[in-house]
Formats: sequence, C-alpha cells, structure tokens
Amino acid sequence: MEYASSSKTVKRRQSGCLLNPSSDWPVYYPLFMNLTNKKTTVIGGGRVAERKIPPLLKSGARVTVISPDITKKIEHMKRQRIIQHIARPYRKGDLRESFLVIAATDSPDVNEQVSRDAPCLVNIVDTPHLCNFIVPSTVIRGPLNIAVSTSGISPALSRSIRKELQTIYGAEFSKYLQSLKKIRQDAMKMIHDRKKRTEFLKCIASEEMIRKVRRKGSKEMKKTAEGLLEKAKTS
Repeated sequence: MEYASSSKTVKRRQSGCLLNPSSDWPVYYPLFMNLTNKKTTVIGGGRVAERKIPPLLKSGARVTVISPDITKKIEHMKRQRIIQHIARPYRKGDLRESFLVIAATDSPDVNEQVSRDAPCLVNIVDTPHLCNFIVPSTVIRGPLNIAVSTSGISPALSRSIRKELQTIYGAEFSKYLQSLKKIRQDAMKMIHDRKKRTEFLKCIASEEMIRKVRRKGSKEMKKTAEGLLEKAKTS
C-alpha cells in the first residue's frame, strides 16, 4: 500500500494504519487492551526497551526480549524470571504467535524489517509511519487511566498535556474510584428502580462531584456518596 506524505510517496506495509481519505495523517482508533497472558515481543535491549517493558509487565503480558545485549535493569528482570531473553539479533520468524510487538533498536533497517514481518500489532518506537498503533502518553491513578495522543504529530505536546493532567487528577481520584466500585455494586443490588439507579450513578460521577473530590478529598466524598446511596434506597 502507498500513500502520499508531503511531496513524496511513502511505502506502507499492508497491515499499517489506514488513512482518512481527506487527510495525509492516520486517524487512530483509541482503545484500551487487556494484555493478560498475551505474548509480547520486544526487539532491542537498550534504554528505550527498558522503558517500554515495565508497563507491559504491569498489564500482565508475557514479555520476550530479543537482543544481543541488554541493560542492567533488563538483566535484573531476566534474573527475576519475569521476562524471557533471547540473546541474539532479530531473525525472521521471531514474531510468530506474538500478540503485540515493539521494536526499539538503534538500527532503522532492523526496525523496518520488524514492521514488515509483524503479523500483529506492531509499534516501532518514534517511527509512526511504520506502526499500526502508537502508544499514548498516560496519566494513571489506580483504576483511572487517562490517555493523551496527538496522533504521532507531536509527542512533546502529548507529554506537556499529560503533565498538566497529572496536577489536575491527583491520588484522591484513585481512592474515590476504588470507593465507587463498591458503592456501584451496592447500588445495582439495592436500587431496584432503573431510572433512580441511573440518576444515582450519574450523580456520584458528576462534574460537581469531581470538583468536590478535589476540594474535600476522597474520604469525605466517599461518605457523601454512601449517604446519597442510603437516600436513593429509601426514596
């Protein structure tokens, strides 16, 4: 597949991102993936790969690193047996049965070869035109996960927006969400009227409640939400 980029035609492998017919930039479909027990292959063992591996492990992926050399931190993960390491350069066929692949080598030729070979989700670090998905900049507060993307146009702007969001959504939102999990479960059991239940669930997740979580903290707002549940049960 080929598409026009600026004044030149860039060759794209068939599994790459489709383009909006009216744009020369990919229109990405945002999603959150469950990687639990999924085979994930990381090509490269340097500092960039070192940064990419921990979020994969935290997501429950089975990570295999293919690289002749690895950093001390990756070596530590290997000794802990939380990753598998194949100590050699990338070979065709290494991606078999992989669900997701990340290439983070310092060789453009190797990265491009990985992009062509991958039969699955593939991310070539800092080379959006060789990817069929890109990794957003994220703010994680427990179960709250906010992703920011500029569609690969400006990762620096994504990072700046992420830093701003980190100041807006603090640790109190993680604690409040953890409280809401139990409160929501109780509401589903105790509020039998569907309309009232919907109104209650919207109320405890409203913009007003968000403002109050920031102002009063998660502990106080947990009490408020529990009080609203008691009222909703009896009304």
